Amino acid sequence: MTLFPTLSALPRELHTPAVRDLAWAILSPPMLALSAWPQRHPLSGSDWVHHPQALENVLRDLDRDSRTLDQWLARNSTRRLGLYYERLWQFAIDQAPGVKMLAANLPIRIDGHTLGELDLLLQDGDGVHHVELAIKFYLGPQDADGQDPANWLGPGSHDRLDLKLAHLTEHQLPISARKESRLALAALGIESVQAKLWLGGYLLYPWPGPAESPQGVNHDHLRGRWVHQKDWPAFGAHCPEGRWQVLPRHAWLGPARYEQPLRHDEFSAWLTQLEPSAQAQLLVRLSQSEEGHWQEEERVFLVSDLWPAFAESTG
Repeated sequence: MTLFPTLSALPRELHTPAVRDLAWAILSPPMLALSAWPQRHPLSGSDWVHHPQALENVLRDLDRDSRTLDQWLARNSTRRLGLYYERLWQFAIDQAPGVKMLAANLPIRIDGHTLGELDLLLQDGDGVHHVELAIKFYLGPQDADGQDPANWLGPGSHDRLDLKLAHLTEHQLPISARKESRLALAALGIESVQAKLWLGGYLLYPWPGPAESPQGVNHDHLRGRWVHQKDWPAFGAHCPEGRWQVLPRHAWLGPARYEQPLRHDEFSAWLTQLEPSAQAQLLVRLSQSEEGHWQEEERVFLVSDLWPAFAESTG
């Protein structure tokens, strides 16, 4: 289900964080294989599908000079990861040959009340598409059925995979077929659309103990692990050599790359100062490349010993 399989290693080769995030958004696999609504990679109709080298050239050029992307992102700067993910896709569509952006975040209103927004309206050789985008990180259960999407929680435990899928299926995707949407679409000269979804992100499996993948998941989905604070010493003892780095939320997308990551003593000091009730922290284990920089080998959420119960009670 990867649209550009020959470019899968490219994000790790790029230096500029925003360009790595853009490449990761375009090139990473979807979380799902089966869904109630059809999935569509937003660039499925692009000429790049048949000429992936052209896409690689664009990304490498941006890596050398990212001003075009930087200016695009600066038009609507946001610290919310989901909106940043959407902005990256909007830029990709704007650059892609064979795909035209008709609208983004189109509000649908009735009597002054906003029913919702259409994330993307794009046109390609297959017609006009309403694509709902989402970027999610879900942690699997230690002592429950991993096949049940209801048991996969966001790092704050307020979000659940089953609830997100239900919201997409019952609200976000059907909204483009509503009468109110038809009026908004007609104003753009659009008579009909096909509603699709694209869900990216990671599924993180518990340590210790196995968990089965949720039903409908893509076999090639991106994976990580999660660990309670009390289990970190034992977990760390089983890990390969490398350095651990804390990722700020805005850096959760593309593969991490550092010239000077935390030293072992600096990371140990950070662990010592971490509050037992701290919110989930995303960590990456880095290995040093032949060129001297440090690159991500795995990612792990470190959570409170009472997670998920603590996160739910303190929401």
